[in-house]
Amino acid sequence: MVASLSWTGDLTFTASSGSQTMTLDGQSAAGPSPVQVLAFGIAGCMAMDVVDILRKGRHALTGLDVAFHGERAPTPPHRFTSVKMIFTVHGAVPGDAVRRAIALSHEKYCSVSNSLRGDITFVTEFEVRP
Repeated sequence: MVASLSWTGDLTFTASSGSQTMTLDGQSAAGPSPVQVLAFGIAGCMAMDVVDILRKGRHALTGLDVAFHGERAPTPPHRFTSVKMIFTVHGAVPGDAVRRAIALSHEKYCSVSNSLRGDITFVTEFEVRP
């Protein structure tokens, strides 16, 4: 996956990956902040996994809502110190199936939440152009 950002002023950037673009704003005015995008990414990734797992299990899922609650450290880098997600499942779906789908997403399938692990390789490079 390749993504790029271009600064457009203040703390605002145009982000693009493939044919998709969005505005990122550190002040959450012109678009979501990077931390909000991370929350959307975690919640979206797990929600999509849960829907996929429940549908593959042929459960009568008619809707799914997810509420994300993240606690952040009071000092920089203000990272998430805890995350609570509340899944509201609509339809005649057994609780055990929902519990299993959430666990599989969190422990195995969600690439976003699993990318927050401490064992990833993280490399940065830079160049200065006049």
